[in-house]
Amino acid sequence: MMPPFKYNASVKEQWVDYNGHMNDAAYAEVFSHAVDTLMGYLGITEEVIQQKEYTIFTLETHLCYLQEVHQGEPLTVEWQLLDHDAKRLHAFFTMKNSKHELVATSEQMLMGMDQGEGKPAPFLPFIQEKVENVWDEHEHLEKPKQAGRVIGIRRK
Repeated sequence: MMPPFKYNASVKEQWVDYNGHMNDAAYAEVFSHAVDTLMGYLGITEEVIQQKEYTIFTLETHLCYLQEVHQGEPLTVEWQLLDHDAKRLHAFFTMKNSKHELVATSEQMLMGMDQGEGKPAPFLPFIQEKVENVWDEHEHLEKPKQAGRVIGIRRK
């Protein structure tokens, strides 16, 4: 059983925009740092990246902004694995404030990459094992409300 994944941050002064709350780009930055932390959680350390020339790239992301957050406010990001195959993770990240209220979500498609070859590659065996362990815990979880959303204007 894998320990729960969490990434913690606080809203930095430089992330606050002219509206007095965290800028939309800063939400993406927090989620990006959460992906970096997730890589370590799955065993993709700096050493693995350098010695095995293996990493994860983000292929696609969909952010939902649900509440404003302000300078100094603590944030916690957690993740749910929605699906996976030999080289991809369909990941869903939630960002919560200090009151544990959902403030943003980021649905992402992540892909394992062989940096030496410069192309997609299956997860290394020890990474695949961790992914399978997480999947065993996540596959029966309810799909988040924001997952699978499509952007568009609804017409009558």
